[in-house]
Amino acid sequence: SAATEMIVEFCRFARAEGLSAGVKESVTALEAARAVGIADREVLRLALRAVLCSSKEEWDKFDDLFWIFWRDSDRDKSRKRPMSSEQKPRAQKKDERLPPGAASSFMGNSSAGREAEEDGGRAVVGAATTERLKRADFSQVKQKDLAELERLALRLLKQMSTRLSRRMKIMRPRGRVDLRRTIRHSISRGGDPITLSFRDKKRQQDRLTVLLDISGSMNAYSLFLLRFAYALQKHFKRVDTFLFSTQLAEITPMLRSRDLYQALFSLGQVSAGWSGGTKIGESLRDFNAFYGRKMLSRHTLFLILSDGWDTGEPDVLAAQLDAIKRRVRKVIWLNPLLGMAEYQPVTRGMSAALPFIDVFAPAHNLESLLALERHLTRS
Repeated sequence: SAATEMIVEFCRFARAEGLSAGVKESVTALEAARAVGIADREVLRLALRAVLCSSKEEWDKFDDLFWIFWRDSDRDKSRKRPMSSEQKPRAQKKDERLPPGAASSFMGNSSAGREAEEDGGRAVVGAATTERLKRADFSQVKQKDLAELERLALRLLKQMSTRLSRRMKIMRPRGRVDLRRTIRHSISRGGDPITLSFRDKKRQQDRLTVLLDISGSMNAYSLFLLRFAYALQKHFKRVDTFLFSTQLAEITPMLRSRDLYQALFSLGQVSAGWSGGTKIGESLRDFNAFYGRKMLSRHTLFLILSDGWDTGEPDVLAAQLDAIKRRVRKVIWLNPLLGMAEYQPVTRGMSAALPFIDVFAPAHNLESLLALERHLTRS
């Protein structure tokens, strides 16, 4: 609904202005708005301030941000053409409240995302704009470009997933020639063995395990990386996804929904240390202890999405990653900070992890996420 989109836009605006309006706070803001409605702006202000502010500095800044946003929004709304009574949405009623599923759109402009899905991803974007948005750092994207970037991401990640699926079907291993089958198939061609049949060896499809860092330092990137993790499921039949910060939490069942926004609605309830510190080594230790035996094998691609800032002991991180490296086909680490020209992986945690990483690549923009495609299939 229009009300849902307004709350989502406000959370984006607040995050861009320095408030800690991450994933969990955005979901809570939608739930608060659904409870109190949006007709009474003063009541809405108090409700949103209570859930979006986590410090005195944010509390002091909030009121100005709230009134600036809603003043501009009201001004934009007044410029639109008046609608007939038949066209007026239910949102104009005084008692309007967000629908029960409203929080499912916290990842972005829900109408924009659904629009891109419905038209098969045929969003019309100028070539120059497309290239600019593909290369834009997620943490630096301007407010006015967010909706367009989300449409573009939805379309391109969907295309990437489709290509991966097709490549997997084409790249079937060939064993020895199956003479009996070749002769049988040649009968319809006058007995000439034009096409050879092979005794194919069954290849077990790669399994993907994803660990996504949702600590405070990853706030600017985690929303887009969640979308990326969701898109990967369209290619890999077996995807296991986890969030971690100070603790580990599996979200695989939530991301199996056919609807992205419904899939992400329930993530705000996950207890994984949202926007907190980071204990990568301890999180990997928990993974190895509870999930390693079931999920790690020579067919596993192990993907970590993290900036590498670790408050735990680097020896723990190294030992746990070493144990994982010995059991999987490939360890891939995507670090958003690699997109910065001056970045060097010299922090204790990142330095300890590097010897056990097969692919170390950036994840700061859409272009870098799409570049991972070549690492996700066997050559």
